[in-house]
Amino acid sequence: MSAEGVLLSVDWDAYSGCAEFVFDAPIWGTPDREHDRLAAWRERAGRRGGAEVGWEVLEPDFPLYPGWQELLAYAGRPAFAAWSHAHARAWLERFPGREVLNIDSHHDLATRRGNPGAWRPGNWAGLALAGGLVDRYTVRYPEWHRELAVAEGHDLERTWTELCEAGLPPGLLERVTLERGSALPPAAGVEALLLVQSPAWTSPAHDPAFFSLLERLGAQELSLPLLRPA
Repeated sequence: MSAEGVLLSVDWDAYSGCAEFVFDAPIWGTPDREHDRLAAWRERAGRRGGAEVGWEVLEPDFPLYPGWQELLAYAGRPAFAAWSHAHARAWLERFPGREVLNIDSHHDLATRRGNPGAWRPGNWAGLALAGGLVDRYTVRYPEWHRELAVAEGHDLERTWTELCEAGLPPGLLERVTLERGSALPPAAGVEALLLVQSPAWTSPAHDPAFFSLLERLGAQELSLPLLRPA
């Protein structure tokens, strides 16, 4: 850990996830288009009885996993909010060269979609490492990935092999760690916190919990999260 302390990034999809064998879940692979952030969720709700019933119809297949309330321990630490990790650069530029711990359902080091040089949700961490904005980077997959074979964090050896084949710059993976667990770092060792909504991957039923968390942590908006209509 650097003398300044670790930067803690939390993607809401580490808590707003899915159950096993939910084959229309975005964890199977989804782009990050406007359609994916709201309309795709309305379609999922429609297949489960109709969005007019309310987003709670999604809950059996798309639960809010426990542990997110523990993030309130960071009250008083500098906190920032964004709807996408594509906007993480503004956060990292405030605290350059630090170690980053990312609590996430995805490693965000590389993606086959789009321009590899453009900052996007799937490659922001790889670009930050390559550009010197981040010194070391750890992905901590949520514990519920252990029971979800399709998830990146289910088989860390498999995921590491995929990263080795992703064509990342030489030496970059020497500064990367993949792990799985539910522990959060002590607040005293966290210099700043970034909370990312990722609405293409997270259920609208959990927007109220996310916005409540932002308010209680006094998070400064880097980009405006999406409060989807009830």
